[in-house]
Amino acid sequence: MTPAAVDPPASGPEAGDSRPLTYEEAGVSIDAGDEAVRRLAPLARSTYRPEVLSDIGAFGAVTALPEGFSDPVLVSANDGAGTKPLIAAALGRWDTIGIDVVAMCVDDIVTLGAQPLLFHDQITAGRLDPDIVEAIVTGLAAGCRSAGCALVGGELAEHPDALAPGDYDIAGFAVGVSERARLRGSITAGEATLVGLASGGLRCNGYSLARRVLLGETPDPAVLGSPAWPGADHSLGEEMLRPSVIYAPAVLALFDECGAVGAAHITGGGLVANVARMLGPSVDAVLRRGSWPVPRIFDRIADAGPVAPEEMERVFNIGIGMVVAVPPSEVDAAVGIAQGADQEAWVIGEIRPGTGTAHLVEAGN
Repeated sequence: MTPAAVDPPASGPEAGDSRPLTYEEAGVSIDAGDEAVRRLAPLARSTYRPEVLSDIGAFGAVTALPEGFSDPVLVSANDGAGTKPLIAAALGRWDTIGIDVVAMCVDDIVTLGAQPLLFHDQITAGRLDPDIVEAIVTGLAAGCRSAGCALVGGELAEHPDALAPGDYDIAGFAVGVSERARLRGSITAGEATLVGLASGGLRCNGYSLARRVLLGETPDPAVLGSPAWPGADHSLGEEMLRPSVIYAPAVLALFDECGAVGAAHITGGGLVANVARMLGPSVDAVLRRGSWPVPRIFDRIADAGPVAPEEMERVFNIGIGMVVAVPPSEVDAAVGIAQGADQEAWVIGEIRPGTGTAHLVEAGN
C-alpha cells in the first residue's frame, strides 16, 4: 500500500511560502521596543533618588535603603489605571495616564506611613508605538517625581492577538520604606477626626460604569469633545482624563506633623468600603454627606445613567480621594498642612467607639 501524500508544513506567512518567518511578521517588533527603551531611559533617570544603585537595562533594579532608619520595613503595592486608558486612546493623549498608575500605587502604601522609594511599571500593547510609550513614561516619571520615588525599571511587552493594535494595558508596582514602630495599622481605640482630601474628579475608579453611562459602547470623539457639563469651560474628554491627585507627600506630612492615626485611600468600593479598611473592631467611622463639595462630573453620571445614589457612593469616590484620621486637637493644623501641599481638605466626620464599620450619614447626624 502506498502511503498517502502529506503536505509539508508551512514555514512562512502563507502555506507553501518557504521564507523564514520573522518575529516582526508574527506581530512583535524588536526594533520598536528598542527605540521605546532608548527614549524612556532618560525619563526614568530624571526620577532617581540617591539610593538608586543600578541603571536602566539591568535585569533587576538595585536600590539601597535610605539612611536614618533604625528598624526599616518595606511596604509594597501594585495597581493599574483600570479602563481609563480607553479614554486616552480615544483622545490620542497618553502623557497623563502614567500619573494615574503611580498615584494608585504610592497612595496605597502611604496609608501605612511608608515613604515611597521605588517604582516599576508594566506597559503591554497589541503593537508598540514608541511615541505612545514615550508619552506614557513621561507621565510615569512626572508621577514619580511628585511622589518622591524613583522609576527604576519595568517591563515593555508586545502581545499581538491578545491585545489589538492601539490597545495598551498599564500597571505599576511601588515599594516604600517605614520604621517598624511607626507603621500605621488599624485604628483600635480612642477618638479621631476625619479629614478628607479632594479627589478633583474620577481619578481611576468607576470608569467602566462612567464610560457606559456617558459614552455608550464606544467612545465618540464628538461626545468627548462636548462640554463636561452645561456651562463647563473644558470638555468631557478632558474631565475624564484629568490625572489623579498624588497624596503621598501631604499624607506623610500629616503623619509626621499631626500624629495622624490612620488613612484610607478611596479607590474601588467608595468611601464606606475603603474607610472601613483602616478600622479595628472597636471603632466606627461616621462620614457626613454635604461636608465637602461634590464635583460636577458625579452629578452628570448620576443624571445620565440614571445611577442611584447608593450605587454612586459604592462605585465612586464622590469627591474625596483620601481620608486621614487625626487627633481632634490637630484638626486645624491638619487642614492647613494639606492646603499648604496644594490639597483641598475638609473635616468630613469622626471616629467613635463602635464595631468596625463605616457609615455615610446626613449632615447634622
